[in-house]
Amino acid sequence: MNWYKNLTFSIKIILALVITILSSSLLNLLEHQPDNLALKIFTFITLFLNLYILFNLVPIKLYNRIFIGLALGIVAGLLWGETIGLFQPVGQAFIQLIKMIVVPLVFASLLVGTASMGDIKKLGRIGIRTLIFYVFSTALAITIGLIIANTIKPGSSVPGDIQDELKKNYQEEAQDKISSAIERPSTVDLLIDIIPDNPARSMVDGNMLQIIFFAMISGIALTYIKDDKKNVVIKFFEAVTDITINLVHMVMKLAPYGVFALIAFVIGQYGSDIILTLISFFITTILALLVHVSLFNSIIIKFLTNLKLSQFWKGIYPALLVAFSTSSSSATLPVTIECAEENLKVKPQIASFVLPLGSTINMDGTAIFQGVSAIFIATVYGMDLTLIDQLTIILTATLASIGTAGAPQVGIIMLTLVLQSIGIPLEGIALILGVERFLDMARTTVNITSDLSCASFINHQEEWGSVK
Repeated sequence: MNWYKNLTFSIKIILALVITILSSSLLNLLEHQPDNLALKIFTFITLFLNLYILFNLVPIKLYNRIFIGLALGIVAGLLWGETIGLFQPVGQAFIQLIKMIVVPLVFASLLVGTASMGDIKKLGRIGIRTLIFYVFSTALAITIGLIIANTIKPGSSVPGDIQDELKKNYQEEAQDKISSAIERPSTVDLLIDIIPDNPARSMVDGNMLQIIFFAMISGIALTYIKDDKKNVVIKFFEAVTDITINLVHMVMKLAPYGVFALIAFVIGQYGSDIILTLISFFITTILALLVHVSLFNSIIIKFLTNLKLSQFWKGIYPALLVAFSTSSSSATLPVTIECAEENLKVKPQIASFVLPLGSTINMDGTAIFQGVSAIFIATVYGMDLTLIDQLTIILTATLASIGTAGAPQVGIIMLTLVLQSIGIPLEGIALILGVERFLDMARTTVNITSDLSCASFINHQEEWGSVK
């Protein structure tokens, strides 16, 4: 749209106002004629044009356009409710495009990262440090969640009639989540299942743990091959990585529209009433997430890396926005790797090893959600959890995070395992499903923050070790 870029700013403002008024009128009309296909198409096109004009009023960086899309999506969801779901396909397309890149990016970058280390001892050292970091941070996260939840006691003020209404409205969805958790394999089976019997099928199915395992052992095997042959394979997969990174840049141009569509749909579907109803649970979870990020992640960056806090937060900002809108660590992975390498100056071989692993096994935000939810549901049902019960929650949630896909709403599946372990009624999940989608977005940003702080920490340790 070169014609638009050549317009003066005052003309752009007038055009933006006119198109915004037209879009608003069409959306209001669509509320009364939801089955009018021609009206839907015209409204969709007008709304897309409206967003394009607003995003390009002045030259701004992509992450600022994403933030504008986030803000506009919230406003649109509140104003037009479920009618704004008309634009949801754009959000779905954005997530699908990101997911399209994930498997080739993870396999190629992890294989190159593993093979490029050359020294198996170095690989083992980095792997052990990464696993210790992730397990410790997850256990600490759920401990923080439990401490804050025990202090605030969310659920003690929820009226009985609201409890009944919540159970009634979300009982069927809760039962589906319970059934999914019951079908989940045991921990032993889960660990054995990491080894793929058919790597090609693992890639088709997007089984991230199996892909990571196969990429790592392939990279290790590659280190034993003669340099002339090894370098050919490494260069090929480096080229694949470059292709996927370029695809990320292309797909991210759609990000402001995708973020708008995703946030607007969520707000339009659930509204603000359910958040107000469960305000104590909502605030407690958000507070615990903020405490973990402010204390643990900030301390890691400030004292155990050579980065300034401002540099770290500014550098990961684009990844956090994508994580918040998609609620998926895996879908955010391409952007996470790009932020780590370009903004935080993490070495590619470290970023390509640590971050794919983190998107699968590191769930700090989700672990916090487990702890707060367990306390909330137990309080609503009048149950007092003992110290042993809460230690069981820490252990179960930490183990459950390993192998859980970095996708939207998997936290609910994990929560059923935690509740089962201490005898809390699984039907209590119905109490929180109304706000779970909002909290899913928030806790995913914490998951991503922890992944990036780990990558920065490992990178600093390796640089310090080499200097020493």
